[in-house]
Amino acid sequence: MSPRRTSAGGLIDRTRTIRFTFDGESLTGHAGDTLASALLASGISLMGRSFKYHRPRGVFTAGIDEPNALVTLLREGVREPNIPATQIQIYDGLRAESQNRFPSLAWDIGAVNQLGGRLLGAGFYYKTFMGPVMGPLKGTRFWMMCEHFIRRAAGLGRADFEPDPSHYEQTNAFCDVLIVGGGIAGLMAAEAAAKAGKRVILAEQEPITGGFARWSGETIEGKPAHEWVSNLTARLASLDHVRLLTRTAVWGYYDGNTLAALERVNDHVARPPKGHPRQRHWTIRATDVVLATGALERPIVFPGNDRPGIMLAGAMRRYAEEFGVLPGSRTIFFTNNDSAYEAAANLRRAGGHVAAIVDVRAKISSAASELATAAGVSPLIGHAIVGSRGGKALSRVFVQAFDAASGTLSGDARQLECDSLAVSGGWQPVLHLASQAGAKPVWDGEKQAFLPPPPTQRWTGAGAFLGKFGTTDALASGRDAGLKCAGKRASRGQLPAIAPEALDLTPAPVLEIRARGRAFVDFQHDVTADDVRLAHREGFVSVEHLKRYTTLGMATDQGKTSNVPGLAIMATARGITIPEVGTTRFRPPYSPVAIGALAAERYGDLKPERYTPMHDWHVERGAEMTPAGLWNRPLIYAAAGETVEQAYIREAAAVRRSVGIVDVSTLGKIAVKGPDAATFLDRVYTNTFSTLKVGKARYGLMLREDGIAFDDGTTWRLGETNFLVTTTTANAGAVMQHLEYCLDILWPELKVHLTSVTDQWAGAAIAGPKARAVLEGCVTGTKVDNETLPFMGIVHGQIDRAPVMICRLSFSGELAYEVYSGAGHGTHVWETLMEAGEPFDITPYGMEALGALRIEKGHVTGAEIDGRTTARDLYLDWMLSKKKPFIGSGLMDRPALIDKNRLRLVGVISLDGQKLGGGAHLVERGSADEPGESIGHVTAFCYSPTLQNYIGLALVRGGKLRHGTRAYLSDPLRGRFGQVEIVSHHFFDPDGERMHG
Repeated sequence: MSPRRTSAGGLIDRTRTIRFTFDGESLTGHAGDTLASALLASGISLMGRSFKYHRPRGVFTAGIDEPNALVTLLREGVREPNIPATQIQIYDGLRAESQNRFPSLAWDIGAVNQLGGRLLGAGFYYKTFMGPVMGPLKGTRFWMMCEHFIRRAAGLGRADFEPDPSHYEQTNAFCDVLIVGGGIAGLMAAEAAAKAGKRVILAEQEPITGGFARWSGETIEGKPAHEWVSNLTARLASLDHVRLLTRTAVWGYYDGNTLAALERVNDHVARPPKGHPRQRHWTIRATDVVLATGALERPIVFPGNDRPGIMLAGAMRRYAEEFGVLPGSRTIFFTNNDSAYEAAANLRRAGGHVAAIVDVRAKISSAASELATAAGVSPLIGHAIVGSRGGKALSRVFVQAFDAASGTLSGDARQLECDSLAVSGGWQPVLHLASQAGAKPVWDGEKQAFLPPPPTQRWTGAGAFLGKFGTTDALASGRDAGLKCAGKRASRGQLPAIAPEALDLTPAPVLEIRARGRAFVDFQHDVTADDVRLAHREGFVSVEHLKRYTTLGMATDQGKTSNVPGLAIMATARGITIPEVGTTRFRPPYSPVAIGALAAERYGDLKPERYTPMHDWHVERGAEMTPAGLWNRPLIYAAAGETVEQAYIREAAAVRRSVGIVDVSTLGKIAVKGPDAATFLDRVYTNTFSTLKVGKARYGLMLREDGIAFDDGTTWRLGETNFLVTTTTANAGAVMQHLEYCLDILWPELKVHLTSVTDQWAGAAIAGPKARAVLEGCVTGTKVDNETLPFMGIVHGQIDRAPVMICRLSFSGELAYEVYSGAGHGTHVWETLMEAGEPFDITPYGMEALGALRIEKGHVTGAEIDGRTTARDLYLDWMLSKKKPFIGSGLMDRPALIDKNRLRLVGVISLDGQKLGGGAHLVERGSADEPGESIGHVTAFCYSPTLQNYIGLALVRGGKLRHGTRAYLSDPLRGRFGQVEIVSHHFFDPDGERMHG
């Protein structure tokens, strides 16, 4: 038998022996053990090293709140770090390693950091490495020297670089009532709601339901509590409208009663069965939620409170009662409330030896006295533990008289021998999900705990979550919560029979014993009580500043055991109360969630594949596809043996010579409708749209609020209150978000409705001298002559019986039209246009030719509207209305944005006949080896079939003032250095005669 295992008792299966390894040592446990309980049973108390000081640490809790015993699991050749040993069910073949130590857990050279404790206090990295340093190591130079070593020391476990071989799933669920927590309160709520016919989901993070009842030793209806719980669970599991999810932690509470949960489906086996996931992520949408999340025990802060062998009293009780493990052979209890007495009596009943109970209170209840007698001790009332001794294990503690009212010590400290210490500083309800739902916790001075406020969403609490820590209260509040969710009144019916409860769980307001020595508040991040007081002295008194300056509560456990003691110490330092200090708001996730579980089946290339309606046609005609935003678009339609450059030159030349067709379905399209639609567009665009006539389109420019160019496109007025806004392909989502923000936040009074219709329309652009002839050959229901369809005009008609909307506008500089049809008609309309263009040798062209045509014409795209340029930089200031305000108008005239030396749009022509290069810099003088100062850069380039040379657009200091001058193109990445001429960005048909003809 294992050294610490009791001879009988517990809920483990002693008939099944499980073999596992820890730091390479072969060990055994039993089915039902956690890694923590199995290690304790094997006599191992040292399980980890602390983050900063590398102090030896043992297990501190028995649940999700564990700050110390974090291990790395080796699963299928992949390392998974920072897993609490308290949350790992052992299985045959499990391999675990301790963390944050070298060369071994027992002998860690990082422990030398303890010698520099005063130098490593709160904020030491700011004060040591970021500030000015005397001598040659000044400012950032000292930081740069230290950064490598700091980064090597940072963190706890080491992440793996190998891909995770595990399989994850994701699912959605809907229910009438979601119950979070499978203790007595949660089970009673589930039964009450289920009896009312509600669809119920109950989520419990432990492998089995019951919570505290499993190890309480109580009887309910004449049966052991764990047996009564098992029977109730079995009844619920038999109901078709009840789903029980064990090993499932609800980690996030979002708007609309949407909650996120992680089910550890097969974390307790070496390898999941084929086709089964290791973990499953749940998105649950519930009409009502019952929060029966229980409470977590708090420690008392005192010097030397972090040694292996020191743990929470409730955890020690659970190890003895549920796992049949005695964490020590001689145990002392230290408390400020009655719950430790019950734990001591249970430990004695399980076969453990209780050496003493130390209580800070001057008086205790008669029930506590009886339990002390049952534990075989006479409690030391009005005393406190002021220190401890021991290296890798606890050996003794020091006790001194203590006045809880004044917080002062008196007399001499005396020594008590022990190898384990159980501490209880009271209980804190688990309010994380309620806080995430938008509620701010409320401090209860009597219970010395934060309690839930009135709900901000449709949730109700039950059990210890409400600060009701007794079993009777859990039974009653759980049943009432279930009935409330079912729309019924609270019941006055008889509850399951249970023995009377006389314990006083109200703690004394003592969470720190101030004495000589280092006392830890946040165990995982090595935050001490002195760190909190240092933060106070240095002005970091806000709870948010305290958290960030000391890192209190920022570890993987989110301060589940440290937050309230930390706030109590700050409150004392400031001379105010804990509620005046306040509390940080809890954020999701409540417990760590693997990124693989969030991604689920979405792994590998996660880029969405969006296809236009004509995609198959393009592929069948040999188009080479390329990503554009989230879409796949044709790059070129290469003939046999053609290079990309040869193909796009041929395609662009065909457009200039006769006619070409390009798929523009990917352009963003937003329907803007409503009585205030025109007013709205006037405010978001720099130019005016309220004067635009129905049946006409206008080119528009949007600015960001800071005056920087955001997006351009055309807007079509289809009716008095009906507009169609088009955007660039890549910016469609961002523009939609921007417009929604404007309506929701800036001008909610405007009567406007927005709908993204990008996917509803298929689009084809016909461009070239013969474009009108192509349309005349296939469009019916309307004329397309110059009078009926002038530049920027819109007409409606049909192409082979398919309804179409045609706007005459040009991105190429040629006579051009955009033809829109319903997505379902897209391919048919495209093929009909191709057929009508056959007499004119119509040529489909792709993105490369489209780019060449727009560069020749001098049109801008995202390469020039890059988040740094203004309308003036792009010579679009003619679009800036002087008659109305618009988004960005207030900040667009800041001195730096109108400086004459800003980078502005120009054209560049290669003078040596060689390629240019996107991103290449332009310099006034220099050489390939030593280029001069950059005056700008190339944004886009192509070979121009019209000019028979390489040309490009560039952003250059001074802009058009440099027209006619020469510069050098410096592109060291491509080994290019050559001379260019700076010219107007309008290379082709600057007066627009061709597109207006």
